Amino acid sequence: MAIRSILHPTDFSELSGVAFAHALRIALAARSKLHLLHVEPHNVGGTQAFPHVRQLLAQWGLAREDDPPWVVASRLGIEVDTTLLKGQEPTQGILGFLRESPSHLTVLATRGGDGLEHWLNGSVSEIVARHSAAPTLFIAPGARSFVSQITGEIKLRRALVPIDFSPRADKAIKTATLLGRLLTGAEIALHLIHIGRTAPPISAGATGTARAPEVMLRSGSVVNTIIDVAIEFDVDFIGMATAGHRNILDVFRGSTTERVIRHAPCPVIAIPAA
Repeated sequence: MAIRSILHPTDFSELSGVAFAHALRIALAARSKLHLLHVEPHNVGGTQAFPHVRQLLAQWGLAREDDPPWVVASRLGIEVDTTLLKGQEPTQGILGFLRESPSHLTVLATRGGDGLEHWLNGSVSEIVARHSAAPTLFIAPGARSFVSQITGEIKLRRALVPIDFSPRADKAIKTATLLGRLLTGAEIALHLIHIGRTAPPISAGATGTARAPEVMLRSGSVVNTIIDVAIEFDVDFIGMATAGHRNILDVFRGSTTERVIRHAPCPVIAIPAA
């Protein structure tokens, strides 16, 4: 998977620390550049420290804490930089950074709410993903990680990709397949699900196999069924094609992807269909 640049916006919270571990581990696998970004709304004097990259790499047994950055870059193939933006609204600061420095993947912690709270306050992570042309990996509270923050170990065996007629899921299927291959060096099990009576056609090329994969058919609430199937098959992440908000109801409660992100038992990667 061609990931040459990863963005991880952080608010220095514990949940952001979990997202940072995923961003760093993916950067190591892709040998890519990792941008760490913090946007401070108030132009105050002091700020908290960015995540300690070399400390975590040393904890994972991949470097020494006193290794200079060029040694880490040469040995592990990654480059890490930090950017602090003060006096800006977080959403606009992150989107502005992405306009200036487009990334191939964004890794975000999210705490998006439901209903009226979501409509009034929104979610920084969801708004950023909605305006991004690249995939966004979401880490939500309570979601089971596929990267151990303590050891750096990757536990990635299977993924779930919900499919529909619109937006088409071919790009999401391909992204999930390639991400699994990048992180494990092997093929992971890919479960495809459609909520409805007749599944849309899936090209064999989406998964790089000789024939089109099978699609499970389920009925019921779309969001609840996706979450139930993710639990049933104990998947390590969900890959979802997304087309943003389609109607006023989506604005109030969030798109299907956004609602899955808030309640999923594992990380969710949102892949723009366009």
